Amino acid sequence: MFAALSGIRRSARAARLAATTTVTGLVAAGVLSGAGAAVADGTPQTQGGATATINGLKTYGQAVIHADGEDQRVTAGLFEMSVDGGGALQTYCVDLHNPTQRDAHYRETAWSATSLAANKDAGRIRWILQNSYPQVNDLAELARRAGAGTLTEQDAAAGTQVAIWRYSDGAKVDAVDPQAEKLADYLEKNARNSGEPQASLTLDPPAVSGRPGDLLGPVTVHTNAGTVAVAPPADAATDGVRITDRTGKVLTTARNGSRLYFDVPEDAADGTAQLTVQASTTVPVGRAFVSDSRSQTQILAGSSESTVSATATASWAAEGAIPAVSARKNCARGGVDITAANKGDQPFTFELMGAEHTVPAGASRTVSVPLQEDQAYDFTITGPHGFSHRFTGILDCKTQGAISTETTQVRNQPSPATVGGTAADTTDLAATGSSAITPLIAGVAIGLVVIGGAVLVILRRRETTPRG
Repeated sequence: MFAALSGIRRSARAARLAATTTVTGLVAAGVLSGAGAAVADGTPQTQGGATATINGLKTYGQAVIHADGEDQRVTAGLFEMSVDGGGALQTYCVDLHNPTQRDAHYRETAWSATSLAANKDAGRIRWILQNSYPQVNDLAELARRAGAGTLTEQDAAAGTQVAIWRYSDGAKVDAVDPQAEKLADYLEKNARNSGEPQASLTLDPPAVSGRPGDLLGPVTVHTNAGTVAVAPPADAATDGVRITDRTGKVLTTARNGSRLYFDVPEDAADGTAQLTVQASTTVPVGRAFVSDSRSQTQILAGSSESTVSATATASWAAEGAIPAVSARKNCARGGVDITAANKGDQPFTFELMGAEHTVPAGASRTVSVPLQEDQAYDFTITGPHGFSHRFTGILDCKTQGAISTETTQVRNQPSPATVGGTAADTTDLAATGSSAITPLIAGVAIGLVVIGGAVLVILRRRETTPRG
């Protein structure tokens, strides 16, 4: 549902968020030779796929949450999202106690970057998605399986969401409509573990490095699309960098498993480049969607043909350290993993949260940065030859919250793209919280830059063989 839960005690969450700012700050800056380039905009920890804007709750019924001796009626059902570049998605909530921000921007991500990482029942949620509405759109057949008599779209959406909440949040929740409740009970009882779905499109690794004159990579394409379009670096015409296969053949398209290389001329000046791949495909059911605005986590129930994309970067230099740095949220560890690879002939040294780390030539190292739940982070790693990479985001790995009886009427905005169902003019929604949380996020960002906390950093070293 659009706000997940009518009347969340957001003041408690706000206090907790503000408190974590004073407890743990996060600042990272390189202390390396070479002039640093201007820092680019913050880079969210995304590995590619679909990005979309949430349009609101579109097909829904009613449910009752039982918690702390209170019964709270809430709306429960399907959201819709408009995909950047074209397409539409249908999603359910897997983050019951967190509000949804109006028009929040979402990106596809792995379960490891969400609360599903530590949820032993995540696979059962995917089974529910595959075996209920809208994947099963024959409502008469769905009702027969569930022994529910007849089901409307609203009943089917509400019953499916209720079953998901029982596994995603461990909630004691019932559908108000008896037929929807029968569907929820059927889905909960029959759910079986199903594996995490493949990403719609990713590039691995997202960053590579090496010497001019070499093929830098490989960067492997992972996708469920038949083919993807490969866009060369924007300035390729001037610096001569090409995207090729292992034999040096220029590539304009690729497919799942293709290995891409940056072909950098031998006389190229030290620098960096970025490639982009894009495709049109249906996003696999069960993929998670998150927002750095702290809008509640969603899980995919249906997809039209949608635009998906991914990027990878390359850095090169004639001598010295040649870093390639990437970041990934790791909810199992409760933080962010920073991976730095060095294809140069000298050690790559960088500073993170007041501690200095060195990656030997030809090796890589992962620095795991523990964070508090709901903590915003903003840090930059710089290196030689103008290398600078900034990472920003908010750690959102847990479902948590409390129920109150406060409700607010909020009008949904019209949706430019829909995937079935009928848009409602109004619905019972908890306040989106955008006006309350925005100053907090800004305050956290400032606090992170000023404070810079002392946090335990866990290092995992692994020697790697440089790839040509």
